[in-house]
Amino acid sequence: MRRFKAGDATFRGLTLGAALLVLLLLGGVILSLIHGSIPALSTFGFGFLASQSWNPVTEKFGALAPIYGTIVTSFIALLIAVPVGIGIAIFLTELCPPWLKRPIGVAIELLAGIPSIIYGIWGLFVFAPFFQTTIQPFLIDVFAPIPVLNSLFAGPPYGIGVLTAGFILAIMVLPFITSITRDVFDTVPPVLKEATYGLGCTTSEVVRKVVLPYTRVGVIGGVMLGLGRALGETMAVTFVIGNAHKISASIMAPGTTISASIANEFTEAVGDLYTSSLIALGLILFVITFIVLAAARLLLMRMNVKAGN
Repeated sequence: MRRFKAGDATFRGLTLGAALLVLLLLGGVILSLIHGSIPALSTFGFGFLASQSWNPVTEKFGALAPIYGTIVTSFIALLIAVPVGIGIAIFLTELCPPWLKRPIGVAIELLAGIPSIIYGIWGLFVFAPFFQTTIQPFLIDVFAPIPVLNSLFAGPPYGIGVLTAGFILAIMVLPFITSITRDVFDTVPPVLKEATYGLGCTTSEVVRKVVLPYTRVGVIGGVMLGLGRALGETMAVTFVIGNAHKISASIMAPGTTISASIANEFTEAVGDLYTSSLIALGLILFVITFIVLAAARLLLMRMNVKAGN
């Protein structure tokens, strides 16, 4: 019994140490970012968040353009990837013939395993030229007569830009959203679906009234995982976004993101203020990610309370 107690205490201590190690690492990252950001934040203050100026020569830095690019490209990616990913998951779990499930599943897993730099190279040399000659002119012509949208989809068609980066991110996060959604859809008890079919419901009604409500926590978790990948993606976005520190009304214009700015300029940063400004961008990205995750948790809590759980 003493041996069992000693082993149990050791196991408990190891698991507690592992959990505390995660908190320690997280705290170390936060403290490092805050310490490195102090020179920039103390010099520019709130203006660092409100300015889109980025001039290493005059040492005038602002984070507004990278923040805007990060949020917009991630929003575009989710706007495309979430309905497509959920649609693929529904097809695989409810409608797909057995012989077709495995090839589609393997294709999704291969998409998830492709390195981001490969997506970037493909996006720059294949997707961007196609986008420039085909899709962007079409969007410009379609939305030209519509107020507001004509500014949002204004030309000229560069090929690269915020919209292109959003499409590449959508392709990158699609397999994560699809895989997780498919797995949580498979956890729905068959008896629930069979009972709903027995009442005369169609497949779409079963999905809307049984599958999605039962798996909402897992689906939102998959979407949040995809959003986290989109917010922090670096190399693929760097290839196709244009890397311009400016905000344009058109999402077809070149822009930049926080991660792309850091990757492009960190090795060339000369001077403490320049380096501190890039570290401050990293701190802002950390805060954005934290806010998104906290908002997701709050949403799930409210959904559970509303459902009576």
